[in-house]
Amino acid sequence: MKKSFRQSPLFAIFCGSLLLWAASVKGKIEGSYQIFVSDEHSGNLTVINGADFKVTTTIPVGKRPRGIHAGPDGRTIYVALSGTPIEAPPKLDGNGNPIFEKGHDDDDDSNAKSDKTADGIGIVDVAPKKFLRKIPAGSDPEQFCLSTDGKRLYISNEDTGTATVLDATTGKIMTFIPVTREPEGAGVRPDGKVFYITCETGGDVFAIDAETFKIIGHIVVHPRPRSIAFLPDGSRAFVPSESVGELNVIDTVNQKLLQVITLPKGSRPQCVLVSADGKKVYVSTGRGGTVVVVDANTYEVLNTIPVGKRPWGITFSPDGKYLFAANGPSDDVSVVDLATEKEIVRIKSPGSPWGVVAVPNAK
Repeated sequence: MKKSFRQSPLFAIFCGSLLLWAASVKGKIEGSYQIFVSDEHSGNLTVINGADFKVTTTIPVGKRPRGIHAGPDGRTIYVALSGTPIEAPPKLDGNGNPIFEKGHDDDDDSNAKSDKTADGIGIVDVAPKKFLRKIPAGSDPEQFCLSTDGKRLYISNEDTGTATVLDATTGKIMTFIPVTREPEGAGVRPDGKVFYITCETGGDVFAIDAETFKIIGHIVVHPRPRSIAFLPDGSRAFVPSESVGELNVIDTVNQKLLQVITLPKGSRPQCVLVSADGKKVYVSTGRGGTVVVVDANTYEVLNTIPVGKRPWGITFSPDGKYLFAANGPSDDVSVVDLATEKEIVRIKSPGSPWGVVAVPNAK
């Protein structure tokens, strides 16, 4: 009896090839995004393909790129640039705590002459991976955030104790808002009505009305609050206190401190992320060399994930499957599988990685 095509060895080979092709296509679809890393020492952005975690190119952007974010449509990358020289981090005491010289801090401005012409926000077009231009952003911008509609940038100006509001469309400065010493973190509440600026020296967290630009809340935490992240509903925010290894929980409706979470010994918390479902908080621990996982509701520390040296910026992949951590001293980016909460690979990113953001490929 003559065999049908379905019964032939060729059919088996065809099916096997089809399955391999489908798996390949599925992998490319799931990994159809790019990771942009700001390399503080090199003045470049490193671009990594999300499908295979390979570096595709580097983009020169200017001096000391640090804070980095994408516009809401994912077509534009904004990066903070600064002409203020980098100062080496302080030495550590026997307990692993930094020893600060009088009048200096971990990232304080050097006494060397700053190049203020280099300060600004760099703009990169995602599709061609091309640097477009630099726009004014006040003095020594380090971190910033975008309004929910992407039309404004709220910027921390570390060496002048101010926050700058920038029109992202025109590139013009709208106003300056005096805060306190060493403003660092910036974040906008998910409803877009309030943005926050954290100031390192005194542990000040300022809530600012996004329309009137008036300060409507002032919360004090332990020193060196580096960043801020919010629950999806905007009801609470999480702010690290680097100096004491704590994570602060803030009521963003009444603008008050709700709880202080003690992180594992050796943590020097830097960047904070909240999962899309609002169940977990992820904290990079700087000198601690880890990412700590905290329950967003019970505030219990759930896990500690070893990554590279001094992880600073962290971000999620667009599909929510991975977390990326920028590790400055080890010149690499850790990829953490969020299902297993384990580091699966490190990607070289020469030039002291500082910040990281992931965006879907343009359709």
